[in-house]
Amino acid sequence: MSKTEIKLSGTGVTPAPVKANVRNLVDVKGKRVLVRADLNVPQEKDGSISDETRIVESMATIRFLLDKGARVVLCSHLGRPKGKDPKFTLAPVFKRLQELLPKNKVFFVEDCIGKKVEDAAKALKDGELLLIENLRFYDEEKNNDLEFAKKLSQLGTYFVNDAFGAAHRAHASTQGVTNYLPSVAGFLMEKEIKILGEVISAPRRPLTVIIGGKKVSDKMGVINALMGLANTILIGGGMSYTFAKAFGGEVGNSIVDEASLEYCKEVVATAKAKGITLAYAVDSIVADKFAPDAHTMQAPTNKIPTGWEGLDIGPKTIEEFKKLIAKSGTVLWNGPMGVSEFEIFANGTREVAKAIIDSGAVSIIGGGDSASAAVRFGLADKFTHISTGGGATLEFLEGKELPGYASLLGNEAIIK
Repeated sequence: MSKTEIKLSGTGVTPAPVKANVRNLVDVKGKRVLVRADLNVPQEKDGSISDETRIVESMATIRFLLDKGARVVLCSHLGRPKGKDPKFTLAPVFKRLQELLPKNKVFFVEDCIGKKVEDAAKALKDGELLLIENLRFYDEEKNNDLEFAKKLSQLGTYFVNDAFGAAHRAHASTQGVTNYLPSVAGFLMEKEIKILGEVISAPRRPLTVIIGGKKVSDKMGVINALMGLANTILIGGGMSYTFAKAFGGEVGNSIVDEASLEYCKEVVATAKAKGITLAYAVDSIVADKFAPDAHTMQAPTNKIPTGWEGLDIGPKTIEEFKKLIAKSGTVLWNGPMGVSEFEIFANGTREVAKAIIDSGAVSIIGGGDSASAAVRFGLADKFTHISTGGGATLEFLEGKELPGYASLLGNEAIIK
């Protein structure tokens, strides 16, 4: 096999085995339950939360436990801080939790391990919640340090992992803590695994996969896996220019993943051999600079003038993509079609989102920037499912084991 040849996963990709979930915690009244959620939400410069999807999606598990009389100790990471950087505090999340849980007492402690945290956890009463500070203030979290995990485990009797977005990380709070506590999945973790598992095991057909983003190399794994499953693959975003250049196109100053040019040729050849419809941008909205006030024009994707760069798919591509999306039974979308955070280059992403909704297909957004775009456009509630994962979603679809899920107890576990 050549270094660029695609090794297909085919339909042999198997969904993850079912794990015990929070319902298996038969009697939690009066007991402390350590819950790992993914509260890594984007914030504005003033600290306000710009997209609270992950918080809201975690509430089913949190409310279930509080209503059962559990004493919930909630933990999460936020961003990539270097040490105890106050810019990455979970305090804004605490404020939002207080608003979402008006009938419950909600507390916050500005650390995640140590005596102050342990005392705050022990002081909890039935139906109360304690949010502890950003786990990544300690390098031990990312290093999956077992001593750090043991300290976290002392905050609860049981452990519930509801952080699907972090399940692909073998960190102290996702995997390490399972060495010390009976560990089950939360409702969000369960839902993500079930819905994404159905995409790779029994999708309603035709299955259309829409892939965007900057670099082809970032999506190789998911392309390889889904080439064995998809009926149609549509490629937009910066990836389009690598595909165009691979076949001799002139792409100006557009982003190109030079190391993936031969791989793009292999993808097209494999799709043709397997009867998969594969399309990438035939035209683009190009700009004279990467800025929201740039001068723009429309150009063929393979004939972009020197000094210009493609920053969105063009109208011909939008119409072609719409026709293919309209025929779909299931649509899996991961990655925007352009620089959608700039309104001037958001049209392609917005129109693709609308086409997916209008198709009536089972519609799944695979997390990341496309999920944020759907929220910005006010279309999020129109999709069947928006995954809270980014990297976790991609790795699951690639057929990789997710350490934060694999380490949980099997579904035969009944915990009293």
